[in-house]
Amino acid sequence: MSKNFIFSSIAAAMLLATPAFADGDAAAGATVFVKCKACHENEQGVNKIGPTLKGVVGRKTASIADYKYSDAMAAKGAEGQVWDEATLAAYLPDPKAYVPGTKMAFAGLKNPQEVADVIAYLKSKP
Repeated sequence: MSKNFIFSSIAAAMLLATPAFADGDAAAGATVFVKCKACHENEQGVNKIGPTLKGVVGRKTASIADYKYSDAMAAKGAEGQVWDEATLAAYLPDPKAYVPGTKMAFAGLKNPQEVADVIAYLKSKP
């Protein structure tokens, strides 16, 4: 076997073992969350224009009893979707593409580090 083949194989294995999203910084995520505060809160468990995000990581989608979700978001909840790190990482960059028909007007977080940071922040607020 050639050294290039071995090196390429090791490099490929390392890339495949890397998680799809980077570890975020909760403190930086608090700053990113300012973009979300017009519609969401993450401290008291109170709904605003959007549902509370307190405890969202690990929570079933569309499960806040006193919030009126769009039919599209309610359908995700009925399918059993849970807001885990992977789901949030897929949703936050483009909410309307991930859940067509959502009433969330936010265009999304386009910077992958901001996505990771806001997820870390949300995880810090169980």
